[in-house]
Amino acid sequence: MKTDLQLKKDVSDELEWDPSIAAAGIGVEAQNGYITLTGHVRNLPEKLAAERAAERVGGVKGVIVKLNVGQQMEAGDEALAKACREALQAYVHVPADDIRLHVEKGWVTLSGDVQWGYQRHTAEHVVSLIRGVNGVLNDIRITPRLAPEDIEGKIDAALRRHAEREASHIHVKAEAGVVTLEGTVDSLAERRAAAGAAWSAPGVSQVINNLRIR
Repeated sequence: MKTDLQLKKDVSDELEWDPSIAAAGIGVEAQNGYITLTGHVRNLPEKLAAERAAERVGGVKGVIVKLNVGQQMEAGDEALAKACREALQAYVHVPADDIRLHVEKGWVTLSGDVQWGYQRHTAEHVVSLIRGVNGVLNDIRITPRLAPEDIEGKIDAALRRHAEREASHIHVKAEAGVVTLEGTVDSLAERRAAAGAAWSAPGVSQVINNLRIR
């Protein structure tokens, strides 16, 4: 098992390795396997990249992000809203016509209704990558038109398609569109993948990820 000192060094090295991150502005602290990132980054995509970089390091149990997004290239809210709308319309799996946008001082609020959880998450991800976006508030609701059957079975089958061994350690419970994942996985990447499989099931409105890392 890595010490906190080794984890701090490994995360710092990973941040330096990633060309999309200005690592000089980011501080790294490690305590009991949990990493805290502090400091400033240039934009939201860099903030997300720093979080992903820390999660990639073996032995990291979790990442706490306290990064401030600095001043970015000025972009009027109207132009920013147009760029976000065009980005959403470029994704065939996102029902852009059902999603409303509100932009104020670089902060984007998404609202409306979609049928699938992955559509809600994809919309947020797409908008967060737009230059000039300081943050995203996702108020999109998930309202499936048809009541899905056997959500638990569908998610379990998806998990087993990905990895039989990990699936055997995961328990899925679904009630009124809320899915709870319990059990253990080997890494943060597997924990994230399991949540992604759950969100892809029809009718899922919320995923509570209680999976623990061995």
